[in-house]
Amino acid sequence: MTYKGHELEELQEMSHEELAEVMDSRARRKLERGLRRQEKKLLEDLKEKGRKKTHLRGMIVLPEMVGATVEVYNGQGFTPVEIEEEMIGHYLGEFTKTRKKVQHSAPGLGATRSSKHVPLK
Repeated sequence: MTYKGHELEELQEMSHEELAEVMDSRARRKLERGLRRQEKKLLEDLKEKGRKKTHLRGMIVLPEMVGATVEVYNGQGFTPVEIEEEMIGHYLGEFTKTRKKVQHSAPGLGATRSSKHVPLK
């Protein structure tokens, strides 16, 4: 797998400044400003354990995170996400759904006659 012409091994050896030059503008801006304290701690914990729970949905997937499992909070609970090579440059929040599918039932109290109508097909 390559990311914009670079192999995974090359990406893992790059510093954050070099990696920022390869990524798109949004990720580049975030990396140039520097990672926050929580994001640095998440990277350290993933190197040690390989599995970590986090609320950091805005964290960019970096090459050193590949192979780890991150449990990302979606508003109700933690969803496990296995980091793969294709995820580099995306955000953790993109891989967990935050909304349920809407399942409508019968009309509620006070519904008008027209809204109670259910077509046969």
